[in-house]
Amino acid sequence: MKRLIAESYGLLLWTGLILSWQRFEGLRRRIERTPTADPDASSSFRIAEICRAMDVACVLYLKKVLCLQRSAATTFLLRHYGHKAELVIGARMFPLQSHAWVEVDHAVVNDKPYMLDIYQVLDRC
Repeated sequence: MKRLIAESYGLLLWTGLILSWQRFEGLRRRIERTPTADPDASSSFRIAEICRAMDVACVLYLKKVLCLQRSAATTFLLRHYGHKAELVIGARMFPLQSHAWVEVDHAVVNDKPYMLDIYQVLDRC
């Protein structure tokens, strides 16, 4: 678990830098170019373990982690361990709000399962 937390923290740093320098467009391009790795049985982690490690890394992170940064980092980590993760961006009109989460096989994995009931999906990558 310590290894996953360290990887999660590193990905939070990396995605934070990408968002600072290249904005959402640069982050989106990197996500689209990141393939899902072949799952290796010896180092494969379950989705819940990966999401839990990311939650711990977010608590340890020096700055407030927003949903886009957290979800992008989670997407990269899940794909690294062979899970077909998708970053999803959604919005609602009233009150106007946007949100990002991660889905694997169209199931929300790093947030509440009813995100699709609250937010209209704007983009998937």
